[in-house]
Amino acid sequence: MANIELLVPKILKYEGGFVQDPDDKGGATNMGITLVTFQHVFGPDKTADDLKKLTVCDFREIMKIYFWDRWLANQILNQSVAELLVDWVWASGKWGIIIPQRIIGVKADGVAGADTISHLNGMDQPVLHEKIRQARFDFINNIVKQDPSQSKYLHGWSKRISDYQFEA
Repeated sequence: MANIELLVPKILKYEGGFVQDPDDKGGATNMGITLVTFQHVFGPDKTADDLKKLTVCDFREIMKIYFWDRWLANQILNQSVAELLVDWVWASGKWGIIIPQRIIGVKADGVAGADTISHLNGMDQPVLHEKIRQARFDFINNIVKQDPSQSKYLHGWSKRISDYQFEA
């Protein structure tokens, strides 16, 4: 079974600290947690200044509840597949579930349930991992194609996806 503790440093490697890039469609973030997600967890009155005070402990808890558990990642047999999937939902929301569900061949409803996990775990894991990685590359390239202002992020996004290599 996959282990969230192995993914935490990988997410933090790319997310870093507080950022408020006006071109980033996610808005203000700290350790990759958007202000919207932060407000959802801690209350709608929270501000970017409050987000700046996010702790690693808070980050890990939010990651588990809103991203890891959203993919039922504790039930995914292969760590590499779990990490790639959770990182995608982290970066792209529902698309990080819907597109993989299409690849897996289950109802693409954006909810990882028992059927999704069963089909996912039953597939050839290295092949599945590569299909998901390629779909992520296609996804980010399509983002840039539709909105060229996002091209400044393409190299970083590509490097991040490339870092997720399959391990048995």
